Amino acid sequence: MYVIGTAGHVDHGKSTLVQALTGIDPDRLVEEKRRGMTIDLGFAWVTLPSGREVSIVDVPGHERFIKNMLAGVGGIDLALLIVAADESVMPQTREHLAILDLLGVRRGLAVITKADLADADILALVQLEVEELLDTTTLAGSPVHAVSATTGEGVQELAAAIDAALDETEQRRDVGRPRLPVDRSFAVAGFGTVVTGTLIDGTLEAGQPVEIVPGGVQGRIRGLQSHRQKIDTASPGNRVAVNLSGVSAQEINRGGVLTRPGWLRATRAVDVRLHLLSDAPHGIRHNFPATFHAFAAEAPAKVRLLEDDELAPGGEAWAQVWLEEPIAVVRGDHFVLRSADATLGGGTVVDVDVKRHRRRRAPLFERLGRLAEGSPTAQLVSALEDQEPASVGALARRANVSEAEALALAREAVAEGSAVALGAEGVTAGTQLYTAAGWGRLCGSTRTTLGAFHREFPLREGMTREELRSRLGLRGNAAQPALDRLVADGVVGASGGVLRLPEHSVEVTAQQRAAMDAYVAALERDPFPQEAPTVAPELLALLAEQGRVVRAAQGVVFDASTYERLAGEVTSLLRAQGKATVAEVRDLLGTSRKYTLALLEHLDDEKVTRRVGDERMLLGE
Repeated sequence: MYVIGTAGHVDHGKSTLVQALTGIDPDRLVEEKRRGMTIDLGFAWVTLPSGREVSIVDVPGHERFIKNMLAGVGGIDLALLIVAADESVMPQTREHLAILDLLGVRRGLAVITKADLADADILALVQLEVEELLDTTTLAGSPVHAVSATTGEGVQELAAAIDAALDETEQRRDVGRPRLPVDRSFAVAGFGTVVTGTLIDGTLEAGQPVEIVPGGVQGRIRGLQSHRQKIDTASPGNRVAVNLSGVSAQEINRGGVLTRPGWLRATRAVDVRLHLLSDAPHGIRHNFPATFHAFAAEAPAKVRLLEDDELAPGGEAWAQVWLEEPIAVVRGDHFVLRSADATLGGGTVVDVDVKRHRRRRAPLFERLGRLAEGSPTAQLVSALEDQEPASVGALARRANVSEAEALALAREAVAEGSAVALGAEGVTAGTQLYTAAGWGRLCGSTRTTLGAFHREFPLREGMTREELRSRLGLRGNAAQPALDRLVADGVVGASGGVLRLPEHSVEVTAQQRAAMDAYVAALERDPFPQEAPTVAPELLALLAEQGRVVRAAQGVVFDASTYERLAGEVTSLLRAQGKATVAEVRDLLGTSRKYTLALLEHLDDEKVTRRVGDERMLLGE
């Protein structure tokens, strides 16, 4: 399914032409019919000579309603630029064409309407002016057709030309994450809330749970319609009416995006490649206030120029746009900037939900360039830079590609060495990834952290996994796989349950070894001494790392063989009678409450036993 959008100056016959093509009057508002002027978006549909059914979005031409025009053209596949034969090119002709150019619309037809009001010479002059106007835009070379909606002259030929243009127009891709920018929201008696828009990026199905972003309002699709016909599934490129349950029409505004829950987040800051129109009324300075338009959404904004303090008309630059209200956009979306009643420029969203950048930094411009123009693999790696480590699924959302595409690109990046995958099972949707540079930084930080630890505690084998994880700031699903990969790559060594630098070894003097042996021997002779033997703290820590002793509590230490024997006696008692009090365990072991409590609490910590009131049971029983 394709969506066609009209564009052109007020009173150049856009709505009349749509009605002539479709038999449907797109002007639906009473005020529009009274004034004979389109104010808001109108909608119609037609079956072309090939049998292809298409939707048509009719937009207002008056300069006061440009924002309504912008809400309708963001999702179109083909544009009809309307120019009246009796007036030729006018101000909103130029502005609408500039907007189509900024939005990257590459397929279109120029239609000279009211052909019955001009002779052949005038029509030829208007056609020449239109062709020259198109020449520097994305619609350069588009066919020009003359029609009269009043007499019907050329209307059927125009329908055939639309068909031919759509033969060369790519279908919208399905990346598996539907987005329907809402251009209308209303309530229908007996049915509830209905929203309409042009579906992009994925499919919608009846019964599917959905979310409106921003706002996070959630509901379920009760039903779908396209061209007033009930459908079960809507595919990308369809004009769709969605009947929602669990949501009121008052909760949804134009500009919200209907999608499946959980993946799309609204943003207040985006990185962009900004282009100012050559005929913009003025340039912009750093922190310039403007209005940001994307699909059906608009928000007041400030434009932070990242390269210079000023951008002149016709110029192009990297910029950040800071929005006063959140908008749901993704990388690759087109946008338009307006100020007061003038269109200034626009461009492409390069990154979303971004941090404030320091200006005039060449590495930043290089990264933004890779995001905007690099190979798909380079773009994925660049998307990873700000969010590493990240799963393939998370990168798919950030890079605005399907999970299947992201998976293929991630495998290619790992194979070429620009990314590093954690885990031994290969690259899957859940695999956590680092950029090669990011992994190198983590390896360096790990060696620095462990090196400092070894210098501070030369008699300790190393750090526990949890301590190293915490010091490195590793979080979430990537923490343990990252540590495993550090071990597998030989960045760190593992021994006795601790992690160390591979070259690190504990060297004790003969005197220190004798003190350690004497301490363990004393524990073996008397597990429950009235006065506990002592040893230097660093030597005690080394004995614990070596597994020769178990520190059950502050001041309570058992040699390893005694701890195993005592733990065995406790578990045997609990298996025999199901549960036991501290006093019963104390009597079994023939010791004091101090040692009994220390042993039981250590067994609790080790998930061998659990406390229930004043008694202990084996965990899981």
